[in-house]
Amino acid sequence: MLFYFSGTGNTRWAAETLARATGEQLLFIPEEQQGRCEYALAEGERIGFVFPTHGWQPPRIVRNFIKKMHIDHAEGHYCYALTTCGDSIGVTMDILNGDLRKAGLPEASSLFSLVMPESYVCLPFMYTDTPEKEQRKLAVAAEQLKAYAELIVNKKEGEVHIRKGPLPWVMSHIVGSYFNGKMVTDKKFTVDSEACIHCGRCVSACPTGAVTFFEEQTSEDLHNNAFTHSHNFDGLPVWHHDGSCTCCLACYHHCPKHAINYGKITRRRGQYYFGHTLSN
Repeated sequence: MLFYFSGTGNTRWAAETLARATGEQLLFIPEEQQGRCEYALAEGERIGFVFPTHGWQPPRIVRNFIKKMHIDHAEGHYCYALTTCGDSIGVTMDILNGDLRKAGLPEASSLFSLVMPESYVCLPFMYTDTPEKEQRKLAVAAEQLKAYAELIVNKKEGEVHIRKGPLPWVMSHIVGSYFNGKMVTDKKFTVDSEACIHCGRCVSACPTGAVTFFEEQTSEDLHNNAFTHSHNFDGLPVWHHDGSCTCCLACYHHCPKHAINYGKITRRRGQYYFGHTLSN
């Protein structure tokens, strides 16, 4: 049983690859958290968690899901975790295992990180990778994931293949705590109404349903949050401001006209999602 979360597709690729290798069920966390989050394992079944690193920590949606979930008779089952990142993960896996321990679940004994093309571009020093660097990262990641999959299939305990980076505790517990506490918000998303072509890709790309298209609104309607839902993608995308956004930037990266921005900083930044070079 493999639980995963993905925004721009890097982690989905890794999770799907591992699910094929193990032959085990792949479960998408945003969909699972809508239910009871109660699970039963088959004899010998693995427990896997695959997710992106957000601000040198597991994403909030993953941590909240672990708090809610229950697995019958989970003790004794092989548990592993893999996280994707643009560069390093700090002590992300220590935080994950702490959450699993508090939830009464087995800790992940084998830990893996996978460096993938960068997709977070909302800070002054963060950009998407050059096409050359993107291709190098993908080639290395494919080889690493193949090796990781073999270890997981064979239930190898104690395998730790992670890139913590410099000052890992500081990056996760100080920088990461500020980032995940203050900067994971949809309130800075804006739309260029002249560039938007109402294609709906931002809505379909959002993994948590945090963005929807609405009919044209007056300024008074917007102030009062009085929206009229539109199923035919008229009007402009609107973010819900209800805490469901993970700031994964899937909406921004999938916009074919670069009409979506996060504040002012992304107006001159690149766009990336897994497989984009194959479809463009």
